[in-house]
Amino acid sequence: MANTSAEYIQHHLQNLVYGAHPEKGWILAQTPEDVAQMGFWAVHVDTLGWSLFMGIIFITLFRMVAKRATAGVPGKLQNVVEMTVDFVQGMVKDTFHGRSPIIGPLALTIFVWILLMNSLKWLPVDYIPGLAHALGLEYFKIVPTADPNGTFGISLGVFVLIIFYSFKVKGTGGFLKELSFTPFNHWSLVPFNLFLEILGLLTKPLSLALRLFGNMYAGEVVFILIALLPFYIQWGLYVPWAIFHILVIPLQAFIFMVLTIVYLSAAHEDH
Repeated sequence: MANTSAEYIQHHLQNLVYGAHPEKGWILAQTPEDVAQMGFWAVHVDTLGWSLFMGIIFITLFRMVAKRATAGVPGKLQNVVEMTVDFVQGMVKDTFHGRSPIIGPLALTIFVWILLMNSLKWLPVDYIPGLAHALGLEYFKIVPTADPNGTFGISLGVFVLIIFYSFKVKGTGGFLKELSFTPFNHWSLVPFNLFLEILGLLTKPLSLALRLFGNMYAGEVVFILIALLPFYIQWGLYVPWAIFHILVIPLQAFIFMVLTIVYLSAAHEDH
């Protein structure tokens, strides 16, 4: 484990990486040097594991509530699930102006899944990494959205849907015409329009990923810095910061969901 404050911070911000080392073969990285030499062929095991675990919790929980739903007085869990579904459904109706059977389920999945992953931030920063270290794992991060690989994975999935529906709804000619003649409807400005529109298209997944990652990563760093303080000071700062994240965590999930709906709504607009 870390001996100095700098080593402690670096240790808690390092992912558990499994990849191809040029000298050691396929290994779990035990040092930052190992990670640096792995290059592209590496997998963040903790990010993937916790993402899948939170996804399974979401699917299992909502499926269980759906199967046990009653027409009478609902239980507390059913109330929470129904309120969440109604909330997301209302956002889709107000924001999405096309026709698609997947936008509602997609928006619900994104909101709840990101909310659950963000919520792992409320766990004390030393508990899970300490347990992992006891099991022989040198590094272990538990907040998937504090890893840019996790947030870019989700945003790239949204980006693929944007491109798919742009071609499907507008047609190849219609989509290319939109890129070529927006915002200036003149043939001489087609190169300038293409530059602006393609740049704007590429910034959509970039903004989605970096906004979520930046907020979650910054919050994680502050929690780690608080953990470096004496124990009698930690709780005086940890509790207010955790309470503040009661707003930040759902807000970031909400922003990601709304932007996804807006981007897909634009992809469904057939001029």
